[in-house]
Amino acid sequence: MQHRIHEIAAGVGYLPVSIANVYFVNGPQGRWVLVDTGLSGKAGMIREAAESRYGTGARPEAIILTHGHADHSGSAADLADLWRVPIFAHALEMPYLTGQSKYPPADPTAPGFMSFLTRFLKPQPANLGDRVQPFSRGELPGMPGWEWFHTPGHAPGHVAFFRRLDATLLAGDAFTTMNVDSFLAVVAKKQQVCRPPTPVTYDWPQARDSVRLLADLKPFTLACGHGVPMKGNEATMQLTALARHFRTPRHGRYVPEPARVDETGVVWVPPAPADPVPKVAVAVGMAAATAVLVSALRRRAS
Repeated sequence: MQHRIHEIAAGVGYLPVSIANVYFVNGPQGRWVLVDTGLSGKAGMIREAAESRYGTGARPEAIILTHGHADHSGSAADLADLWRVPIFAHALEMPYLTGQSKYPPADPTAPGFMSFLTRFLKPQPANLGDRVQPFSRGELPGMPGWEWFHTPGHAPGHVAFFRRLDATLLAGDAFTTMNVDSFLAVVAKKQQVCRPPTPVTYDWPQARDSVRLLADLKPFTLACGHGVPMKGNEATMQLTALARHFRTPRHGRYVPEPARVDETGVVWVPPAPADPVPKVAVAVGMAAATAVLVSALRRRAS
């Protein structure tokens, strides 16, 4: 099966990999980089897509991560070993990518579909060991013409990448172009600029400030970790509206007070609230949601 890369801006292609997106960014003289790597087990799919775009045996100059959550770093080690290339991430992501610390735990009691799923899905970020290194201020490895911005809140060392030449933004999970709090929106893949994924955003004031920072750039193309990329004036206006009217969840572990982190990893997390959903109800709800999702995917494939 050939996996299609969709071109979203000059020299920028995206590939949906399970629940997240990865991005192929062209550089000068035929070079390129991979931004994010999806969940574990997706290295073969990403390699095949890369070779369909760049030719047999193609390999990037580097792998660059917006952050280290498992749906963005899961296949990084396999791809780095396959291609023999370095992995780069922000310095504040190093504790989580090298096994020194775990991220603040996901919150299943926060509102929304994705929060509900975290009761069952508990993937851990990859331990990349010495494969990963922090990038520094200045030009990104293999991405001339791109700037990076520290956009914490969803992850301590979360970054977004911006190309001023055509206002293209690779936003990671600083925000999304799909409402991951809504099961129906996820199934329909409805394009909509929304706040970052609720259950694993550990600092909502920082998340709000990060959205405002990115909105001030006035990006024309919005390419996120979740959702089909958007472009045009409507996309820009939706991001501006999100920044102006940013709403934190109604409730959740990190709503009253964020987790505290430093360069060594997590320092403190708020106490876990009681989970009001009985285990039986969780099992029944998960079975029903899975059946609806499978049915929708089959209809799309037919």
